[in-house]
Amino acid sequence: MRWLDEQEKAAWTGLISLVLLLPGKLESPLRQEHGLTLFEYLVLSHLSEAPERRLRMGELAFLASGSLSRLSNVVKRCEQRGWIVRRPDPADGRYTLAELTEAGFDIVRLAAPTHLRAVRSIVLDSLDTTDQKALARVADRLRIVPDDFSRQPSRGTPRDE
Repeated sequence: MRWLDEQEKAAWTGLISLVLLLPGKLESPLRQEHGLTLFEYLVLSHLSEAPERRLRMGELAFLASGSLSRLSNVVKRCEQRGWIVRRPDPADGRYTLAELTEAGFDIVRLAAPTHLRAVRSIVLDSLDTTDQKALARVADRLRIVPDDFSRQPSRGTPRDE
């Protein structure tokens, strides 16, 4: 076994600290001001940016970096709040679409400034343009795909959605 050298150790400890602490820092203002988890916000936000504000569940899980089971639980809670409706995909009834309602779009509009303030103050304002480009490059290289999608290039199969 080869131990980490000083540079590797600094890279690893910095990354793991960021991975463990950043989600909570980004979620805290969303919870306090809007009663949303970070994952709920990401789901709603991705739907708000999608054509006709709807996506297949598998695609939405992939975009939000979550498993289908986690997404299903969150979508159920959002349905109960009136923010999302689920329906069969008219193009292929084997798939399920999640669609953002007007009430869901309203909560995204309210929460987006809170989220953007946190992203800027916690992450982006500390980095110049060169660092932001480097971060994007490293994040892309280290991108981890949820297990549900690692073997499924189509981002889900019918009815597991």
